[in-house]
Amino acid sequence: MVDPEIREELAGYRQSIDNIDAALVHMLAERFRCTKAVGVLKAKHQLPPADPAREEYQIERLRHLAKDANLDPDFAEKFLNFIIKEVIRHHEAIAADRSQPASNAGATHSA
Repeated sequence: MVDPEIREELAGYRQSIDNIDAALVHMLAERFRCTKAVGVLKAKHQLPPADPAREEYQIERLRHLAKDANLDPDFAEKFLNFIIKEVIRHHEAIAADRSQPASNAGATHSA
């Protein structure tokens, strides 16, 4: 049998984790909302979907932030690289949608 105080402490940590997970989802949704707007702007002005200099800056910044927060910088970089790949994929889809003839204008794609 587990001590009730231990169960209460465990429940408190789990509630914090659940709250953090919810906040992460909302932050990622906002990040993707902003990057979708960037993709639309890039497509409108025929800019390339990828920006290697910006990506390098983001990775270095995130590695520094991770180190300051006692988080493995390699893990943080892998996580950001995943996000960057998704953003580029969405930007490419937006650019492809914008280059379709007007007869396909009603088609929708998720971004």
